[in-house]
Amino acid sequence: MPSFSIDDESIPLPLGAFAKARRVVVQWNDQWITALNQGPFRSYLYPVFTPAGVAVTTDGPIDHPHHQSVWIGADHVYCKLPYAADAFEEATYNFYVGETFQGRAPGRISAVSLRSEEIGADHLRISQTLEWQGPEEWGAQPRRIIAIERRVLDFRPTQDAHYLDIHSCLKPTEWDFSIGPTRHAYLGIRLAEGLREIDGGIVTDAAGRRGSAMINGHCSDWIAVSGTSPSGQRAGLAVFPYPSSSGYPWHVSEYGTINVNPFALERREVRRGCQLEVAARLVLHDGDILDPSVAERFTCFQQNQC
Repeated sequence: MPSFSIDDESIPLPLGAFAKARRVVVQWNDQWITALNQGPFRSYLYPVFTPAGVAVTTDGPIDHPHHQSVWIGADHVYCKLPYAADAFEEATYNFYVGETFQGRAPGRISAVSLRSEEIGADHLRISQTLEWQGPEEWGAQPRRIIAIERRVLDFRPTQDAHYLDIHSCLKPTEWDFSIGPTRHAYLGIRLAEGLREIDGGIVTDAAGRRGSAMINGHCSDWIAVSGTSPSGQRAGLAVFPYPSSSGYPWHVSEYGTINVNPFALERREVRRGCQLEVAARLVLHDGDILDPSVAERFTCFQQNQC
């Protein structure tokens, strides 16, 4: 009998009303783990639960409504468009903010397929295909598809912690593209109230630094946060970048953002026939997680033992 269930959330609406977004709920042994949401501008995970059912992320906070729990996106995406045999123009796209940002109209990241596979009683893999679509523009087909993303989500829930691996592979369609430099990329996490530093939450990294002011802009193997949820439960998460995405400075804020971002300091070009990969593991846990415990989990992750 399957341990996981993946179901479309169906909400009865009044006659003539149509939802502009959709949600797929993921459960393990009848317990919510997360949900895959498709909104007007991106596909993202919300809510994201610990084993005790504490949501450690939030969706669309009032200060940054485009921060959507656990999401992928990028600003300063440049596409090399030919207009003659050997002549090109560079189009600039915003796949981060859901409105015009610094003169760049918003594109959208739209999931066009979803496939799930229960690899074991405690391992579910979901594979998505997503289109990075530009905004409506004159002289182009409706919503030019800049790139195709294959996003693989591996869920390994346990009674001790929920492990979530996110692998994003982005490929050009007809045109070469580049990303960055930008601080608004790539894998973003927005913490729930109570886990944020301004709420008394604690953030630390592998080098022993504590506090966003000390960690922001520095490199380290991992980052971890913990705090007290509004319901009074202690919970937190740790983020382990994969080798393809490690060695870059963290972007972390006191108001609750964590970014795995290989494009903060330099522009990276992706030519047709090549691909861009960004990947990280999230460890979602209850209670406080001490630095030695995070280090042990990271060593296990590095050695591919958990």
